[in-house]
Order: sequence, then structure tokens, then C-alpha cells
Amino acid sequence: MQHWLFLCSAIVFEVAGTVAMKFSDAFTKLIPSLWMAFFYVVSIIFLTLSLKKIELSIAYAVWAGVGTALIALIGIIYFKEPASIVKIVSLTLIIAGVVGLNLSGSKH
Repeated sequence: MQHWLFLCSAIVFEVAGTVAMKFSDAFTKLIPSLWMAFFYVVSIIFLTLSLKKIELSIAYAVWAGVGTALIALIGIIYFKEPASIVKIVSLTLIIAGVVGLNLSGSKH
């Protein structure tokens, strides 16, 4: 169970890093750029710790898929990005892929 908490922490820090990336304005703002680097390093640390018990393919798919879905939602809600039907369907497919990998029969 602890390794899934590590993976969840990795996702939260990766999402925070991506939001900081947006605020860094292509590295033109120092503080958001430093936060971005910090969040990504911490995310990779937690992702690495999760790999002690979670298969690489599962951990990476969950990390990337959930992170992508959360960033898309943050983009739509916070940054007022358009929420097209194609975007919603694509996010649904990403989530379905992550669930499918988790149900693939591998033991956690």
C-alpha cells in the first residue's frame, strides 16, 4: 500500500511541476522555474520509490495517464482552455487505458 502512496505523491508533484511550468513563462520567471525543477525532482524520487513494488509498465502508465488527465482538467477549469468533445473522449480513453493495464492480470 505504501508504494501506491508513493505513486500518488509522484503524480501530485508532477502535476504541480507542470502547473509551475505554465507559470514559469518559458523560464522567464525565476521562482516558478525553481518550483518546477523542485516538483519534478521530487516526483521522480517518489516514482522511483514506487517501483520497488509496482511494475514499471503499470507505475509509468498510471503516473503519466493520471497526470495527463489532471493537467487537462486543470487546464480546462483553471486556465479556461476549451473543453472540446474530442478532448473529453481522448481523456476518457487515457483513463480506460490505465484501468486496462491495471486489470491486465499483474499482481500489485
